Amino acid sequence: MPLEILKTCPVCNASNFAKHITAEDYTVSNKEFTIQECTECHFLFTNPRPDSSSIGDYYQSKDYISHHDEANSLMSKVYNMVRNITIAGKIKMIDSIQPSKGNILDIGCGTGSFIMACKKDGWNINATEPDTEARNIASNRVGATIYDNINNVDIANKTFDIITLWHVLEHVHLLNETIEWIREHLNPGGKIIIAVPNPQSFDAKKYGRFWAAFDVPRHLYHFTSETMKLLLDRHGLTLKDIKPMWFDSFYVSMLSTKYKSKSSNLPDSVATGLLSNIKGRSNKNREVNTSSLIYIITKQ
Repeated sequence: MPLEILKTCPVCNASNFAKHITAEDYTVSNKEFTIQECTECHFLFTNPRPDSSSIGDYYQSKDYISHHDEANSLMSKVYNMVRNITIAGKIKMIDSIQPSKGNILDIGCGTGSFIMACKKDGWNINATEPDTEARNIASNRVGATIYDNINNVDIANKTFDIITLWHVLEHVHLLNETIEWIREHLNPGGKIIIAVPNPQSFDAKKYGRFWAAFDVPRHLYHFTSETMKLLLDRHGLTLKDIKPMWFDSFYVSMLSTKYKSKSSNLPDSVATGLLSNIKGRSNKNREVNTSSLIYIITKQ
């Protein structure tokens, strides 16, 4: 499969990189991919990587849970059980930061569980999903058209009060173009919500190259809070708050333990997840640093 090589950093345009780590694709190909670090701004990105025409082959697995609703394995059963709890938390958070319900856009909606909850909550829903199977499931679930990308004319002609990307931005080839599109389509006073894994978390450091949230090559970028701030500032956006995703540390630890030891170890995974959350709590000297982070963003 063809690979493309990034010659400049997507965040600062520098051209000097150092090897950060080599990780394996445990989901589909079992190939190894290198994650590089920009020596100027310290942004982490998978390089080289599959190009946009071939990346789809790396999603062709029933183990890629966000594209399927089946619960055939321990991991998928845990994922589905927790999903309803996390969706309720997401709706509560959105309503707290944007009390007047208007237009919401969920980019990369998967099988549509979150956007369906938004519909029930009274939002005018819009969503995109590039995977055909997941998009069809989502469309049937919400009873509305789910578009394949943000450049579809029916999406591109609208503006939104809330734009969400739940574990999506790390998958997007056209990173800066996507952020700029989002800024241009956000209404005054609107909010952008971006959730991504955090390679500075305790569980990431414990598992190293086996950390499941590296998820190469599907994850093209690996954001820290510092590099997220740099990216947002480049596009005239302001980071207003960072919130934790408490459940991710347990799920990621379960997968990481399986990758490292070739078998699941639930007690160790739970202990690691709990410790990661404890160490990742915000305090007066440090912002939140859990396994995954939610960034709440506005225009400058």
